[in-house]
Amino acid sequence: METLKTRAFQFVEQAKFAAERGYAELALFNVEQYVQLYVKYLLYKKVGDFPKTHYVRDLFDRLSAVYGDVCGLKAFVERWKTFMAVLEYVYVASRYLPYRARREDVDMAMRFVEEFSEVGRCLETS
Repeated sequence: METLKTRAFQFVEQAKFAAERGYAELALFNVEQYVQLYVKYLLYKKVGDFPKTHYVRDLFDRLSAVYGDVCGLKAFVERWKTFMAVLEYVYVASRYLPYRARREDVDMAMRFVEEFSEVGRCLETS
């Protein structure tokens, strides 16, 4: 399942690439994909399976249930829960709805990625 982690971080690189070119919607979509894959990787690493859902908040609920409050996970989830809802919207809207993202949305997404990557690295070793 290392492929999940590898692909997750490839999506981060794609998000950066899209952001550099002003493709805000694609940058956000790639961040959402990173989140799905990295959370699923962390779940698989701990319990050998992961939920077959695309809802980011549900994935983080499961992650919190499995890992508990190590590595500042619960504080992270609380701090970013509203943004996680935005990522869920991005996932659906990227396929079915017109939407416009802004540079500040991408900046927030990249801060989210940085913080979650730190939390994730800690969870990998817990």
